[in-house]
Amino acid sequence: MRAFKHPHPDEIELERVLYGLSDPLRLAIVRQLADCGEASCGALDGGRPKSSVSYHFQVLRDCGIIATRNDGPVHINTLRRADLNARFPGLLDAILAQGRG
Repeated sequence: MRAFKHPHPDEIELERVLYGLSDPLRLAIVRQLADCGEASCGALDGGRPKSSVSYHFQVLRDCGIIATRNDGPVHINTLRRADLNARFPGLLDAILAQGRG
């Protein structure tokens, strides 16, 4: 399996993070990861086609929002909360708090 590329924490850009979170499906994936800590792509796909969801995971990785690692044949995703909080303190929590009452 190929290794995934992730931006260095210093390379995470606000505009890219906001773009990554602007899609409802990507925001839903991030919300799920915030709640569960880590999950496979299959656990986060919501029954959607693999090709569509793969694109969204790639966008989230490229933006620096999630990290993906291989665990055998499964891709495990985690939220890069510490990196995001270091770059943009409070941003992720403020975004995740929206729509939750």
